[in-house]
Amino acid sequence: MKITKAVITAAGRKQRSLPLQTLIDRDGAQKSVLRIIVEETLRAGVDDICVVVCPGDEAVYADAAGDVAAQLRFVPQDRPLGYGHAIYCAREFVADQPFLHLVGDHLWVGRGGRGCAEQIVELAQAESCSVSAVQASRESLLPYYGTVGGRRVPGRQDLYVVEAVIEKPTPTEAEQRLLVPGLRAGHYLCFFGIHVLTPAVMDILGRQITARGSGITLSAALAELATTERYLALERPWWRYDVGVKYGLLTAQLALALSGRDRDQVLSQLLELLALREMQAS
Repeated sequence: MKITKAVITAAGRKQRSLPLQTLIDRDGAQKSVLRIIVEETLRAGVDDICVVVCPGDEAVYADAAGDVAAQLRFVPQDRPLGYGHAIYCAREFVADQPFLHLVGDHLWVGRGGRGCAEQIVELAQAESCSVSAVQASRESLLPYYGTVGGRRVPGRQDLYVVEAVIEKPTPTEAEQRLLVPGLRAGHYLCFFGIHVLTPAVMDILGRQITARGSGITLSAALAELATTERYLALERPWWRYDVGVKYGLLTAQLALALSGRDRDQVLSQLLELLALREMQAS
């Protein structure tokens, strides 16, 4: 299985401005969130990229992408029918091929210089199946993420066979259906915002949209996928940063700075700021 296409969703009415925000990336350059996500995709070896946007946002997104805009194709989500529907809007672009999917309101930081998307793509191609990145997350974060349940692949501590998926489960639902042997108490495997998906997901989304019309989630489609195909979840010591939550942009900026070339400078400035605040408080 060769991954040559990627779909970035950025059409959420409340999140549509987030990919346009500007941060300083790990290389010290000023970039939009969209540009950073596109570069994450390119590092994974995928350069045929579709961005799903609100109608009329194509020009401003192209401007935010800068000199990589020529590698992007913009597809509008004409009606706000949900996250799953946004992905389905890219069905003609995807055709019958597997694809990398990234959400447009997250940023990711990995270890060792390799991108998170790169590692997901590498595993999906080796295993010839859908793979979602996950992170062991405390119970209090369940209202924000789709969550999976399953079992560890024999001989691996970071790889799971997915058996169940629930979108933003309650603690009771998670305890009943999503417990994963080996995770510490009160923690569950939540989606990380990066997936490699087989074209079967588009077929499932199409059926669900026909049946339900709106409110379609990716989690519902992946729950069905888990019953029909081999579907894996990969957990690595990565970090995700949701730029849409309170202080999300600030946290993402600090994470990028502290993992980049200006780390020492930023640490020095933070220490000076903390020392000043301590002096003012005393």
